[in-house]
Amino acid sequence: MFVSFILLLFSGFPVAYVLAGIGVTFAGIGYLTDIYFNTMTGLDYNTLGLVVNRIFKIMDNWILVALPMFIFMGIMLDKSGVAERLMVSMQELFGRVHGGLAVTVTVIGIILAASTGIIGASVVLLAVMSLPTMIKQGYSMPLALGTIASAGTLGILIPPSIMLVIMADQMAISVGDLFMGAVIPGLMLGGMYILYILIASYFNPQGAPVPKGAKKLDCKIVARVLIDILPTGSLIFVVLGSIFAGIATPTEASGVGALGATCLALYNGKFSFKVLKEVSIGTYGTTAYIFAIFIGATCFALVLRELGGDELIESFLTGLPFGPYGIIAFILVIIFLLGFFLDWIEITLIILPLLAPVISSLGLDIDGHGVVDNAELVWFLMLVAMALQTSFLTPPVGFALFYLKGVCPPEVKLSDIYKGVIPFVLIQLAALVILILWPQLVIWLPAITYG
Repeated sequence: MFVSFILLLFSGFPVAYVLAGIGVTFAGIGYLTDIYFNTMTGLDYNTLGLVVNRIFKIMDNWILVALPMFIFMGIMLDKSGVAERLMVSMQELFGRVHGGLAVTVTVIGIILAASTGIIGASVVLLAVMSLPTMIKQGYSMPLALGTIASAGTLGILIPPSIMLVIMADQMAISVGDLFMGAVIPGLMLGGMYILYILIASYFNPQGAPVPKGAKKLDCKIVARVLIDILPTGSLIFVVLGSIFAGIATPTEASGVGALGATCLALYNGKFSFKVLKEVSIGTYGTTAYIFAIFIGATCFALVLRELGGDELIESFLTGLPFGPYGIIAFILVIIFLLGFFLDWIEITLIILPLLAPVISSLGLDIDGHGVVDNAELVWFLMLVAMALQTSFLTPPVGFALFYLKGVCPPEVKLSDIYKGVIPFVLIQLAALVILILWPQLVIWLPAITYG
């Protein structure tokens, strides 16, 4: 089934159709081999009937209602104009520092990540706003492109990430624990990006020059930045704060976020019926894409489990002579490599449910301080999230690279983008190693908050 899936991916068929088609096909193969070869797989039309029940449970899941709301919130914020205002004011804040514009892009990427969580929108928005200015100021092309691509992908890790919502649902753990556990790793990764930019700019100041006529930092500039960041910061605080404080569920908070993003667009004079129509259609399209893969992956995963695929994978992984952390390292390497070819949605829906019993059986004994249930799963999912973030920056299916290339001037080469993202991929892998060595970077904050 896996070989067929990988081969058909290159055929150009939509992933959702490939997943569902392979599931149905192998259910038929199992049924026929039972009749003619006595294979005793137990697969027949009743297996496909179970898929209907699974799909109904997906569509009846209140947690997943948060997906279209967070997507609407992200696209509406993209249209609201808050990022453009932030870019202008924050560029003045870091204007007299070598690499200041790249630092500005990263900081805005962090803010967008905590308010949109949509990779495509963040990468395109950052590229359109900052790349012409960076080229005009004489920035090194790889540094400029790498900064934009990596800063735009932070939304997959920093809450309210739609990937974390799906992960929590698939692994049956608290969305609040996962959101809170992602705060420190997400901010740490953003900080490591900024540190790299400053170091690279220090050793190569010609590649990240200070713009001519940069103003000296004063109280007016700081006040303007605070004023411009206040609306977005307030929205982030209301959405995430209500979840973390236990006032609202993630589903309820997502509705508040969608309404808040609409109010911000109205406040900035960017709201109209045309904008609402564009945002709604964009939300429908993205949500339909995700749920179509949900349905296809449900069919694929059910047939795979009926064939004993989960038992096969569990026995293979637990039989490896590496010890618990060696097995986790092996799994992360596989997920990292799968990220070269698969989108995070397929990996999250197909691979993760197969790994849950393996991780639970390793006896990792991650201290949840009596507060965080399934602490080892929360920690493991954060490792997976960090590994999957690299998939946006690695060819041949690095979506951030294609989003960026699509809005770049014609003279920008794809090779420049590849060169630019290599240091940032290495930084992500370094952050992954840090999380492996210090699990409490993930567990401590949810334990303190909810304890």
